[in-house]
Amino acid sequence: MSRITSLQNPKIKFLNQLKEKSKVRKKEHRFIIEGKREITLAISAEYILDQIYYCSSIISYEEVLSILEINNLAIELIEITTEIYQKLAYRSSTEGILAIAQSKELTLNSINLSTKNPLILVAESPEKPGNIGALLRTADAAKVDAVFIANPRTDIYNPNIIRSSVGCVFTNNVVTGSTSEIIDFLNQKKINIYGAALQASENYYTQDYTKPTAIVVGTEDKGLTDAWLNNTTQNIKIPMSGVIDSMNVSVAAGILIFEAKRQRDFVV
Repeated sequence: MSRITSLQNPKIKFLNQLKEKSKVRKKEHRFIIEGKREITLAISAEYILDQIYYCSSIISYEEVLSILEINNLAIELIEITTEIYQKLAYRSSTEGILAIAQSKELTLNSINLSTKNPLILVAESPEKPGNIGALLRTADAAKVDAVFIANPRTDIYNPNIIRSSVGCVFTNNVVTGSTSEIIDFLNQKKINIYGAALQASENYYTQDYTKPTAIVVGTEDKGLTDAWLNNTTQNIKIPMSGVIDSMNVSVAAGILIFEAKRQRDFVV
């Protein structure tokens, strides 16, 4: 075990680059995980950790060691000062522990659907880390078979996504790809596509989601692109009684996904 006390230490500078710059995360195939629960979930999802950094004024060495012992891991532990930790941490209420992890290739080639009747959530061009995190939490709650991010505009290993998803980046089967790649994949697998849209749509509760299903949501400002609208099995809408005709994307996804789950729960 070693101890770092300077913000100018090369390892600390590297951590800060991983925190701030997507291009560094992609080039180095590394990212930062903050928090005990998130680190534990990443370990459970078979992510490889390079180092763990901890602040002893917040979390004890013994508590950090117990995380590794429970998971039968041998990883380099590095103690850092409160000043360094506050520089690196995203959270205001913090747990004093960070890890550097190796990223995975989240491509369609890596997807492993464990059932012949999958339920998949697809999000096209999500950008706000908070929305992506909420979508991942919704997907985890519903225990969908996969989450596809089409034309991602934000790095999935962005620390804000990991934070806002409370680690559900690691509990979901997440892949990224272009819209055309994902449409081709769904068609090849004969998975019905239901796009959340107002154009040529039916009320969402009138459709049958008990067969292989992908529910697709777009951005709140622009909705789904024509590529999706022209390739859906059926466009679906959520009836609304208010003045506006849109809602938060994660809320909409939750309504649609849990209707599919409700229907499937009644299938013997």
